[in-house]
Amino acid sequence: MSETDKTFAGSIPALYDRHLGPMLFEPYALDMAERVARLAPKRILEIAAGTGIVTRALARALPTVPIMATDLNQPMLDHASAHISAHTITWRQADAQALPFDEAEFDVVVCQFGVMFFPDKAKAYGEARRVLAPGGHFLFSVWDRIEENEIADLISRAVAALFPKDPPAFLARTPHGYHDLAAISDTLKRGGFSAVRGETVPKRGRAPSPRDPAIGFCQGSPLRSEIEARDKSRLEEATDAAAEAVAQRLGRGPIDGKIQAHVVVAAR
Repeated sequence: MSETDKTFAGSIPALYDRHLGPMLFEPYALDMAERVARLAPKRILEIAAGTGIVTRALARALPTVPIMATDLNQPMLDHASAHISAHTITWRQADAQALPFDEAEFDVVVCQFGVMFFPDKAKAYGEARRVLAPGGHFLFSVWDRIEENEIADLISRAVAALFPKDPPAFLARTPHGYHDLAAISDTLKRGGFSAVRGETVPKRGRAPSPRDPAIGFCQGSPLRSEIEARDKSRLEEATDAAAEAVAQRLGRGPIDGKIQAHVVVAAR
């Protein structure tokens, strides 16, 4: 993983939240909040909370339950806390691989589309288990392979075509690069988790126009850093190419494309 794969700063958090949040993350946030609510937790830790899309869904589903929402990137938390007001939420910068919490402090740990970014996933899983009380649950989601995610695949291919000698590969490499459920389950079990269950969950990603996901991915994700590292002057060109690729496949009005993720539940 490149260091730029973890860079969510500057204008990225706002663009990410506006252009990718409703299309990619909100459908799975609602699903995750429902799964957590069924466990009736008393204290929740969210890691890799990002701009707070799952945090908001959890607060609505469980309005009296304290939520500790953390992320490695303070700019993401700053954006989230400025747009979400709920007395049950505490925001804190934290590294998932070295959580600043006591053992057995939470009975549910949640992470939506974050574990793909952890350099040492086994260590992060160990930290999640450490802070869970006996009988607690770790729930997280990861994207399936990029070929199962229509919009991301279209945009990745369009941007790669602009730089044939050194194609940007962030989307396939990191968000969509950790999708082997058998390997994930094995790592969790070797780390002491039990009753590990993985479920493939297809949904539909919808946006007002083809340009929305193009802006979201090309300007509101670490793909931007890859584009600018090759040629800063071509960011808008890359965005236009991505939008055109989506338009040619899904139309020039509101778009609707397949998205697919795995949801994993592991018991402490």
